[in-house]
Amino acid sequence: MDFYSQYGKRILDLILMALILLLIVPIVCVILIGYIFLFQFPVLYKSNRVGKNGVSFTMIKFRTLTNDESLLLTKRKFRLGNLLRLTNLDELPQLINVLKGEMSFVGPRPLPLEYLSFFSEEQKKRHDVLPGITGWAQVSGKNDIPWERKFELDLFYVNNLSFKLDVKILVKTIILLFTFKKDTSLAEEKFTG
Repeated sequence: MDFYSQYGKRILDLILMALILLLIVPIVCVILIGYIFLFQFPVLYKSNRVGKNGVSFTMIKFRTLTNDESLLLTKRKFRLGNLLRLTNLDELPQLINVLKGEMSFVGPRPLPLEYLSFFSEEQKKRHDVLPGITGWAQVSGKNDIPWERKFELDLFYVNNLSFKLDVKILVKTIILLFTFKKDTSLAEEKFTG
């Protein structure tokens, strides 16, 4: 492993964390007030995900759906949740995962633990690196591309991990954030191998 893979990536995560921490505190406060005003609790959504080396961890996000699990996913939306999904602000709590060293800013998106048994040996190589808040697959189509293509993009990232590629993905992510592209994740098919 080169210096960047071993040490530089973590240093980059911590520098980015320090730079955006002051910026996001007011945003998080406004979001929390929104949850209180709409009386939508709990505020956080927690999900067991597959991390580096196949080790599970609890990924956290702002909750964007109501608690009524008897309804279809598309019927569980609420106003603040829709806004958070549109702006990707629901991902902000994952900064805690980054701080804890469970995630990185850039890497393959962490998938639910239930998917682990469906991965091929080749697909499991995506777990050779920390999962990310954003990744090569996310800036190359996200939920609008088939699972096989997502895995190809994830493996490309793992095999070509570099500072230059991380910066490219971060820049593309920032550009995509300001397009306010409609979220299609609720309609995405589950991965079944």
